[in-house]
Amino acid sequence: MKQKASLNNSFKIFYLVFILFFCCEKDSITKNEVEVDQIDGQWDLEQIKAKGTLRALVVYSGTTYYLYKGRPMGYEFELLERFSKYINVTLEIIVVKNVTELFEKLNNGEGDIIAHGLAITQERQTEVSFTDHLYLTKQVLVQKKPVNWRTMKWSKLNKALVNDPVDLLGHTISVRDKTSYKERIDNLSGELGGKIHVKILPGEMTTDEIIERVVEGDIKYTIADQNIASIMATYYPILDVKVPVSFSQRIAWATRHDSQSLLKATNNWLSQIKRKIDFNVIYNKYFKNKKYFRRRIRSNFYSINKQQISIYDELIKKHSKHLNWDWRLIASQVYQESKFDPRVSSWAKASGLMQLMPNTAIELGVTNRADPEQSIKGGTKYLKQLWKNFEQVNDSIQRLKFTMASYNCGLGHVLDARRLAESEGLQKDVWDNNVENMILKLSKPEYYNHPVVKYGYVRGLEPYNYVKQIFERYQHYQQFIEE
Repeated sequence: MKQKASLNNSFKIFYLVFILFFCCEKDSITKNEVEVDQIDGQWDLEQIKAKGTLRALVVYSGTTYYLYKGRPMGYEFELLERFSKYINVTLEIIVVKNVTELFEKLNNGEGDIIAHGLAITQERQTEVSFTDHLYLTKQVLVQKKPVNWRTMKWSKLNKALVNDPVDLLGHTISVRDKTSYKERIDNLSGELGGKIHVKILPGEMTTDEIIERVVEGDIKYTIADQNIASIMATYYPILDVKVPVSFSQRIAWATRHDSQSLLKATNNWLSQIKRKIDFNVIYNKYFKNKKYFRRRIRSNFYSINKQQISIYDELIKKHSKHLNWDWRLIASQVYQESKFDPRVSSWAKASGLMQLMPNTAIELGVTNRADPEQSIKGGTKYLKQLWKNFEQVNDSIQRLKFTMASYNCGLGHVLDARRLAESEGLQKDVWDNNVENMILKLSKPEYYNHPVVKYGYVRGLEPYNYVKQIFERYQHYQQFIEE
């Protein structure tokens, strides 16, 4: 009988452990189902929406994605912003070194979509699924005119240049490996029945940089897409880009072969946006607006030229040390407040780089809000004061967000949102998806009249967007600017 009772007890213990394990395991599966799906290779639009983030693979270049006067810009970047809104997710930009890495990272699951001007070729179609084309272009020869080309007669200038692809036989063209340009040279050699030599350049070099090497005389010939070559030639008139070496080519983005829902959504979005003026405006801005291109390429605040965000970088670095914060985060906040214009004033009478209110400025010892150093010094001093109010928040990123939100709408309203979050069963020490949701609700009577609320109404959308936009921009700054 004792043995039977012992077996029964053992069975009960085993059953209890099994139930507890199953419950815990069920909870673990629920929390991590997105990650499991990704490991299994099932990562399409449904999983992207569940995670809430689109990971876009891009190559850092003067047309795709760059930083200019404190603002992330680029043809692909602007389109990606619109596409991510279309599928209702946030955008994560992943910068890769070269075109080869684009395909590797996509097929390894490290990104969801390649947002780069890829020529659709048969070879590439075996690796990825292409979207409908964004635009058509040709590949052209990029060569340098003689130094005295302006004073030369047309006939003499013409003789000094390659005017037909057949004239390239026996010459060397410098391009990156595993690109449509390299593929085109190989095909061209076969079509012409001769040999065009190829010099392989580092994959990390952008098309812009290669074209600049032609200008400097380090490279004699290269090949580039006509739209990129033409806009570069407006800044470097010594370039000749009139000789086509291909027929029209379709330029598109790409997804993995198993991401058919994402591919379909991208094509649906493209069919809609192509009918809007906005689509052509964006294209013209980056590939046809000569004045804008010249102004940008000459600027010290164009990230391809220098590691600078604004003319106030040194001041921001100096005063960020008192906070022990990453200066690039403060720079993102300064951009959010004033776009680095110390003359800006708001309807609420805030002014200067850090948009200090008159009374706040007096309390901080700021006598001239238009003075950049006083403004940054005062603003960082105020941030330090606000930071001390959130010592109980253990996560430093969350604490930063509480501080930034308080800077925007006032400490009292953020404390109200924290109390409201606690009353609603949310985490009062977590800004993301918790207190930020309550700050939004403080614009509604049923919430700003709640017993725990002391400071009443606030237009919650402003601090909500303020924090999001500062941190989104900060992520871009981290991509471009060394700490």
